[in-house]
Amino acid sequence: MRTLTLSRNDLILLAGYTLVVLGGPIIMAPLGAGYPDLLQKFVIFGIFAVGFNILFGLTGYLSFGHAAFLGIGSYTAVWSFKLLTMNPLPAIVLATLLGGLFAAVIGYICLRRTGIYFSILTLAFAQMSYNLAYSVLTPITNGETGLQLVQSDPRILDAAAGRDYGAVLPSSDLFGIPMNGYPGFYFCGVVSIVCFYLAIRIFRSPFGLMLRAIKSNQNRLNYTGLNTQPYALAAFVVSGMYAGLAGGLLAVVDPLAGAERMQWTASGEVVLMTILGGAGTLLGPVIGAGVIKYFENIFSAFNEGILMAAFDFLPEPIQHLMVNVTSLFVGEGWHLTLGALFMVIVIFLPGGLMEGFNRLSALVAGIVRGRRDGASARGA
Repeated sequence: MRTLTLSRNDLILLAGYTLVVLGGPIIMAPLGAGYPDLLQKFVIFGIFAVGFNILFGLTGYLSFGHAAFLGIGSYTAVWSFKLLTMNPLPAIVLATLLGGLFAAVIGYICLRRTGIYFSILTLAFAQMSYNLAYSVLTPITNGETGLQLVQSDPRILDAAAGRDYGAVLPSSDLFGIPMNGYPGFYFCGVVSIVCFYLAIRIFRSPFGLMLRAIKSNQNRLNYTGLNTQPYALAAFVVSGMYAGLAGGLLAVVDPLAGAERMQWTASGEVVLMTILGGAGTLLGPVIGAGVIKYFENIFSAFNEGILMAAFDFLPEPIQHLMVNVTSLFVGEGWHLTLGALFMVIVIFLPGGLMEGFNRLSALVAGIVRGRRDGASARGA
């Protein structure tokens, strides 16, 4: 009978992830990323990428439509705040369930095709969802303005409990603990730790082994008489639930939802996160999400004034030249830096940053082993 205990290596991995997440403000402070808004993005988009990796990394199905579930999660959470309560627990539960429900519907249709046809179908559904949210379903989504809280929202559960927010526009709170700043980060961080634990369980389970078999050779499995469709659909639904949860958490720390979260660029971003970190690995997508969000928030903040100050020690003509060249890679041009980094990693590290880490670990282990063997030989 299989037990629910993790292996020693998995426990170490989970403990290390937990320590890094909970110590995020201290660890990231020297890098200029220790403030809560950015830390929240690290863990939320880490959840998004981990969920996407369950589909893409294990089964090989490349979805370009996961932003739809992210947006659905955000809209669901905001409606939970408007109709029920400002407590984030019902919001994230409903966001996760709705994300999974929509994933079941879309996955049932899209998984009838594989390869590029599957990817195109998911992209089509994502764009349909974006256009519906942007224009057609404006009574539900509030169109281009986005769904926001107003003082007149009923908030039935809060009203029943006698909570009165007065003339102040409420913000989400967990039994009185506000979900902004560091408390909001730690709430999202704890949720991400639970999600990471569940991902480990999925990766190590017979279900995860079946998903790897689908990625390896789905046709051969079908020839044996095994129906792989339910397994692929289950992976799609689980991945959609992760995306819905991530969208709900985005609304928890900032109670609004807009159609821009459902654009195809958001789907492409999670693909980049997963490939950059290492598809099919546990830590890779989280690292990829952190790298991309770090570049987005840190490098995009460099403007002409900052660059002029950085190169003020140079003669004026050379200073302006350096500013003009550097500005192509930072500020509004930070995507160029990300693209160059992505190209380098794909060319030299096809397995992502985790492959580089594994190579470095093997190199260090080889050096240590060589010195140990040399010392033993001299001693003999």
